[in-house]
Amino acid sequence: MVTLLAGLGFARNELLLFAGVGLLLGGLDDVLLDLLYAMRRLWRDLTVYRRFPRMTAKDLPPPGVAGPIAVFVPAWQESAVIGQMLRRCLSLWANEDMRIFVGAYPNDPDTMKVVTEVIERQGEGKVQIVLNSLPGPTTKADCLNHLWLALRQWEDRIGRQALAVVLHDAEDVVHPDALRLIGLLSPRFALVQLPVLPLVSTRSRWISGHYCDEFAEAHGKSLLVREAMGAALPSAGVGCAFSRGALGRIAAARGERPFDPQSLTEDYELGLRIGEDGGRGIMVRMRDASGELIATREYFPETFGAAVRQKARWMNGIALSGWDRLGWSGGFREGWMRLRDRRAALAAVILATAYLAFLLSGIVTVVAWLTGLPQPPAPPMLWWLLTINFVLLVWRLAVRLMFVWQTYGPAEALRSLPRTVVANVIAMAAAQRAVFAYVRHLRGAPLRWDKTVHRFPEESAVERG
Repeated sequence: MVTLLAGLGFARNELLLFAGVGLLLGGLDDVLLDLLYAMRRLWRDLTVYRRFPRMTAKDLPPPGVAGPIAVFVPAWQESAVIGQMLRRCLSLWANEDMRIFVGAYPNDPDTMKVVTEVIERQGEGKVQIVLNSLPGPTTKADCLNHLWLALRQWEDRIGRQALAVVLHDAEDVVHPDALRLIGLLSPRFALVQLPVLPLVSTRSRWISGHYCDEFAEAHGKSLLVREAMGAALPSAGVGCAFSRGALGRIAAARGERPFDPQSLTEDYELGLRIGEDGGRGIMVRMRDASGELIATREYFPETFGAAVRQKARWMNGIALSGWDRLGWSGGFREGWMRLRDRRAALAAVILATAYLAFLLSGIVTVVAWLTGLPQPPAPPMLWWLLTINFVLLVWRLAVRLMFVWQTYGPAEALRSLPRTVVANVIAMAAAQRAVFAYVRHLRGAPLRWDKTVHRFPEESAVERG
């Protein structure tokens, strides 16, 4: 029994050391980003906003002044939500100079029927359905490329070019002032990203709710620091606008296919490609007349399996395939940001090791208590490492609580603390799925649209945010 206890103690110490070093590096990385955010905010408060008032929606130009804006909505089996989404767009953007291109598939008659009904009732001249040449599902990028070709044909017919191309999903809840804001900024920026705010789901406070925590911090802090550093700004895939010129240059270099059909995260990659080509991106946080953020809202996956599938696709496309496809070009600042993007898979391994180490610590304690033997000692350095990591954990939770509080209020902010465990479990499961999917793709498995079931909110849910 002494030998068993000694072996368990040795394994515990080794696992704690590996996890501790990994968590320390990740924690210091996060603290550095937090400090940069604080410095940026302080500088802007002391300089920019002392001389100029903050812009709000009332300072935006009237609808339709900037020029035609194309809205791309790829849709595969989205009959449950696409009709409500399009009707909301047509109602809120009635005075905008815009055209919505909806990508559909010949073997998805339900989606085609709903879109056609919307066009016949209120979308004549504003909505165009674009049928894919292949049965679905293909990749989302392939669907977007069909929409790009349809846009080119429409531009030829009207004799004008679109000012910008806006990406949305079929379940998105758009903001009334979104196109006005995009129209103002698109002449100056190659990529305009509006915040994405997950809607709070009463059906899934813990699984769907963890997206609220992550996006509140990512779109309230991380992307702002990234922009300030001059690193390329990745697109979130919804609520984002590419200038027509920037997208056209990429399309010309790719045989009129600006979105790479071999990518799982075509929107993320396109943002980085635009940065590599010298285009500037901006993460813009502006409030409307009622004080709410001009943002895109939507429900995120509400079940464990759906969340794991979505996170696995992101992890595969950014951390694994993205490493192969995009490399590490761009200097230190760009490299640091890409390292942060790609650390997700390794972070999941470190998290799993940490949980295993604490489980093993409990086993060692129980065995020592049952046998009356002393517990195997841990090196003093390990205790220092654990103490520092505990302080970093408290800091991390406090920062997240602050950003969730600002976006969703105190109730969701307090829920964000235990939801960290839920997010960690989802991340670990997603990492395993992502690695398996990546290996299958390396062996020749084709990429397919990994479908997520969506729902559109009631108006009251939109108002609650």
